[in-house]
Amino acid sequence: MFLKVQLPWNVVIPAESLDIKGLMLQKSIVVRLLDEFASRKATKDLGYLLALTTLESIGEGRVREHTGDVLFPVAFSGITFKLFRGEIAEGVVHKVLKHGVFLSCGPVENIYLSKLKMPDYDYVPGENPVFMNSKMSKIEKGSTVRFIVIGTKWLESEREFQALVGLHADYLGPVS
Repeated sequence: MFLKVQLPWNVVIPAESLDIKGLMLQKSIVVRLLDEFASRKATKDLGYLLALTTLESIGEGRVREHTGDVLFPVAFSGITFKLFRGEIAEGVVHKVLKHGVFLSCGPVENIYLSKLKMPDYDYVPGENPVFMNSKMSKIEKGSTVRFIVIGTKWLESEREFQALVGLHADYLGPVS
């Protein structure tokens, strides 16, 4: 779920942002790194980029020939979020359909729980549709559900993950 990772990154500082004082240069590198980190969103291997925790090192800058910009290799530690097959997690239902429900868990918003993967739950249509079992346990919009991850899929164009989940193990289902 949460991973602590060390990442190499290349930060480009425009020539006009360069200053004689080294402290301003370090500040420019950190600000640029934070901007680029925030805009990246996610990677296939690491999952969603959540936080930059420690700046490990700033390498020696190399001037780009045609632009005069300076490229600095940077190493830092960060925290990422990624769902793995077989993992137990909790999510909040945000859409109920007759064939299943969509949940969100952390930054992952496209988690699908099919009706076929909810043993003993039946769809109850209405203004606020729900899935209910014989013990009156409900899965409805806004409820928290504990599930097991069956599989994940990376969408390169949207830079996000989708997940397929189920309730086919002990102690899974709505959390009160």
